[in-house]
Amino acid sequence: MNNQKPTIWIDADACPKLVKEIIYKISHRLQLHVVLVANKSMFIPPSPLIRQVTVKLGADVADNYIVEQVKENDIVITADLPLAAFIVEKKAIGLNVRGEIYTEDNVRERLSMRDFMKELRDNGVITGGPESFGPKDAERFTNAINKILNSMKL
Repeated sequence: MNNQKPTIWIDADACPKLVKEIIYKISHRLQLHVVLVANKSMFIPPSPLIRQVTVKLGADVADNYIVEQVKENDIVITADLPLAAFIVEKKAIGLNVRGEIYTEDNVRERLSMRDFMKELRDNGVITGGPESFGPKDAERFTNAINKILNSMKL
């Protein structure tokens, strides 16, 4: 790993507010840069460390921007599995909002499962999506991001 501090990228359109607030506190505490990428403007706290990039509407526009900009050992917060796969390829760290760290193995497995579940939904076998984000998810996310940052000795 290099000695440069990572940038934390947030795929911000669908990211829960609580996750963003956790990242803002970490940014302040560790003096880490945070970039929120979204297709609409949103509130961010005034800080020289936190900025937002607003991209055009369209499928994968925010994802593509993150993939183009992310560097090795940066951290990307996303629930988007194809984006997570690209992040892992670039040797950055992908983390979902429920605290799961993406690896080469589990991201491929998750992509296969996502495609399988989509097929079941398309055929009317199952309906619905994931459970709503709750306090346990926030706790798992906080523990995971702290584990990542501690391993970087920040």
